[in-house]
Amino acid sequence: MRPVAALIAATVILPSLPLAACAPAEQPSPHPIFSATDEGYLSPGLVARLAEAVTPAPAEGSPQDAADRAASARFTALEDSDRWLMATAHAELRPPLALQHFDCALGVRLGSAETPTLDRMMAKVFHDAQAAVVLAQARSERARPVAEDSARRACQTLTPAMRRSASFPSAGAAAGTAYAEGLALIAPDRAGAVRRIGHKIALSRQICAMDYPSDGLAGEALGRAVVAEIAATPDFHVEIAAARDELAAARATGRTNPGCAAERAALAVPLP
Repeated sequence: MRPVAALIAATVILPSLPLAACAPAEQPSPHPIFSATDEGYLSPGLVARLAEAVTPAPAEGSPQDAADRAASARFTALEDSDRWLMATAHAELRPPLALQHFDCALGVRLGSAETPTLDRMMAKVFHDAQAAVVLAQARSERARPVAEDSARRACQTLTPAMRRSASFPSAGAAAGTAYAEGLALIAPDRAGAVRRIGHKIALSRQICAMDYPSDGLAGEALGRAVVAEIAATPDFHVEIAAARDELAAARATGRTNPGCAAERAALAVPLP
């Protein structure tokens, strides 16, 4: 299996802007800027089987392909809206930074809390989800909306390689869903809320013209399948208690994300 750094370069498109709600300057985050690992919870063979189970992308010119293109075109109406800006923030998918997308759903401020176990667990979840995406994308290589239409705007700066990279299944949708499913196991009382954010991240990649709807659905399904297998591993369960203690300690500080009201407003914007 390729090292995680290579997987990230191949699948994760990084934003040109910082996260929407950063920690105050007087309270620097205790987190590392980026948590990377070359090992996940799953064996390479199991990851390969999960990738092989992904159904093929819609054939070019098929009714589903036409529906995808029409839906993608409608998303141009959201450009520069609050929902567009939220999608820009959602383009940050690296752990632990991406976990802050779930602050409001979890009722915490992860950027100002010490959560080493949680960070480590989500880095491994991310590794497995992206490893499966890389293998699945190699079998499809469906072009992104921004590659099909050079006039489309992405909500981030793209290199030519990023623009040409495959969109099916969606790496962003797989990552967002995998994070959500992992967090739902750690914080079952917030399961519905974190899963909603995972789905919104998948939609953000479509708003950004990086994915088509079918790409997102396939990515979400793959993210769920990956975490279903992770949940059966002893290593994951060994760490859950410590991660729950970290979340409880973070909640006990009383710190919450000051951007939650803006998040609610942005996510309430009707989709075209």
